[in-house]
Amino acid sequence: MNIEIITTPNDGLKESGFGSLKSCNSVLKSITKMGHNIKLTICKTKKDLEQIVTRNPDLVILSVKYISLKNENDIWLSEYFTKHNINYTGSSMEVLKFDSNKVLAKLHLKSKGIRTANYFTAIPGEYKSKKDLPIVFPLFLKPIDAANGNGIDDLSFVTNFEEFESKVLSLHNSFKLPILAEEYLDGKEFTVSVIAAENGELIISPIEIIPLISTNGLRILGQKAKKDDSEELKKVDDNDMLNKLTKLATDVYRELGVRDFGRIDIKTNKKGECFFMEVNLVPGMTHGSSYFPKACEIENKLTYDTVVRLMLNEGLNRIPTILPILDTIACNNINIVHNQENIANILQQEVLIPII
Repeated sequence: MNIEIITTPNDGLKESGFGSLKSCNSVLKSITKMGHNIKLTICKTKKDLEQIVTRNPDLVILSVKYISLKNENDIWLSEYFTKHNINYTGSSMEVLKFDSNKVLAKLHLKSKGIRTANYFTAIPGEYKSKKDLPIVFPLFLKPIDAANGNGIDDLSFVTNFEEFESKVLSLHNSFKLPILAEEYLDGKEFTVSVIAAENGELIISPIEIIPLISTNGLRILGQKAKKDDSEELKKVDDNDMLNKLTKLATDVYRELGVRDFGRIDIKTNKKGECFFMEVNLVPGMTHGSSYFPKACEIENKLTYDTVVRLMLNEGLNRIPTILPILDTIACNNINIVHNQENIANILQQEVLIPII
């Protein structure tokens, strides 16, 4: 098959994506081993996208959600390739908006009965005193649209109105958008990798994330911790917690209408109750450190190459061939895969698509 990985110069992007050019090259190497014709394209202009349409690849792998153009609106890649009838990996633009806007995801899931941390949004000067705030302290403040810990540090945890005003102003100056203020959950932090496999099954890989203790005595998973890779990634050994994480991640995946793959962040309170925090639908793919492939490795012993292969399966199955095309996963017919034996069976039973 002819496959292209699509990226853009992303040093300035604060949103989610596979990561640096090095990360994209790691994905490229894995796909090369599968025997496909693979090309990495760095898109900077509309002309770059038009040339991809002319080449008409069998599948494009979207390692970013959109490309930014000077003095023009962003071009959402999933929407662009949908209009040009080109097969792509990942979710539609409408679903990807749940990734770009944390509040939008929270609102949608709350309407479906899925628990998330209580929250409100704020701009500088909107609230005049502590008594005006919709939620009592302590609060946790972060950008409404950023990923990779951008904007999150020790000062994100606020316990009084002066700290609240200062952090809201700082974040608003940097991100130019309302700031998300959440009730502070005092439990553990988890992330769950989800990959759609054959026959409507989902491969679920939950792990616990344990950041180093910060200067305020808390474990803050912020930009510095993620950049330094200082956090510990740990297998979830408690079966009850594993089941709760699996159910919540599955519900979120289904209710948001996610396609192919995604990573779901979950926190608990001291009682061990699970709450949805955010969803990452273009997860980091840095070899050896990104949460998405590491979760698959820690929970299900999947190699990086196997993770890439599984991420591509549904996209490859959407390519018209002499073989029947498998239907996209039906949201009401999802099975959960949790062990090596079942995953091995999925890989062995995979529909073999001729390499062109």
